[in-house]
Amino acid sequence: MRLNEIVFTDARPVDGYGPGFFRVAGEVHDGALLLWDKGKAVWGGMEDTDSLLGFVGEVDVLFVGTGAEIAHLPTELRHQLEEAGLGVEVMNSPAACRTYNVLISEGRRVALAALPV
Repeated sequence: MRLNEIVFTDARPVDGYGPGFFRVAGEVHDGALLLWDKGKAVWGGMEDTDSLLGFVGEVDVLFVGTGAEIAHLPTELRHQLEEAGLGVEVMNSPAACRTYNVLISEGRRVALAALPV
């Protein structure tokens, strides 16, 4: 097996998560999370459309973590994001965190919006 060291650019990976929190680059963040290469912020959940639309032109794909279980995005939210030209992938939060970490290690333009498990 060949092992390669992963080098993250300015983006900070999700180190862990648990009931009600995420750990990003060693720092605990309580509640829902927005994460991208320029920082992290509190996310207001599915109703916080403006925060997600702020990624238009900044990222190619937004990963939305829906908590412990996968759930559909509200139809209106999905339409707004897609009409704005933002690629959206919905999955449970653990899978969204892992996928985000892999793609930032490749230098991809991605963001994460995740509800805690």
